[in-house]
Amino acid sequence: MTDHGQPQVTGGSSGIGKCVAIECYKQGAFITLIARNENKLLQTKKEIEKYSVNDKQVVLCISVDVSKDYGHVENVLKQAQEKLGPVDMLVNCAGTSITGKFEDLEMNCFENLMAVNYLGSVYPSHAVIPTMKERRMGRIVFVSSQAGQLGLFGYTAYSPTKFALRGLAEALQMEVKPYNIYITVAYPPDTDTPGFAEESKTKQGNFNSYIGSDGYMLSILTSGMSPVTSITEGLQQMVCMGIFRIVGLFYLGSFDSIVRRCMIQREKSESTDKTE
Repeated sequence: MTDHGQPQVTGGSSGIGKCVAIECYKQGAFITLIARNENKLLQTKKEIEKYSVNDKQVVLCISVDVSKDYGHVENVLKQAQEKLGPVDMLVNCAGTSITGKFEDLEMNCFENLMAVNYLGSVYPSHAVIPTMKERRMGRIVFVSSQAGQLGLFGYTAYSPTKFALRGLAEALQMEVKPYNIYITVAYPPDTDTPGFAEESKTKQGNFNSYIGSDGYMLSILTSGMSPVTSITEGLQQMVCMGIFRIVGLFYLGSFDSIVRRCMIQREKSESTDKTE
């Protein structure tokens, strides 16, 4: 086994995972990309290798479904560590989304999203924690969503899976902090993924990672019992909470109004269709 550490990125063949891998590679890191689609992985590997800063860097690709068969996931991640060294940072980006009204969604939609978005982060994290504890160092990043801070129309299958990541992160942080292992929950909105990679450079030490003014407001409003990384952060939450709560109520009122108008318009349309 080599003596250096390495970032592992699940969902690393596209989107946020791919961008995070590129940023890490630009810093001279050895990278393990984990995703289901082997062809996409190989294409991404070629793209990432263009950003190498030295001849020793390696991009290792592993094709595996991180939401199924924990024993298999554990074995392949162990093999990756034997090849490239222990994991310094695990970035859990594997995820998918399905939208639709609650009663229109099939039960397998809820089951599949919970498997991919939640267990797909639990399995890799569980596999790397023992080595991180032995080394007394490490960081695990869970990529949630702003839909994991605020429940929205059409996201009844998706939002709970992202809310679950926060609960996991808060409980896990309490367990592993004595071992110098730290947890970050990222709440990216629907945005251009390179923006997240750029933003993550300056927020790696925080438990909550967000983008933009809306993200900042939501991070304050949903801070609850989340750990803080500085006195300043805690003071900002206390000072801004009341003001942001008022703004949030206006947002919620606007959302309710939009949903109500759409419902009335649909009912009128259906009533017109029946009379014709």
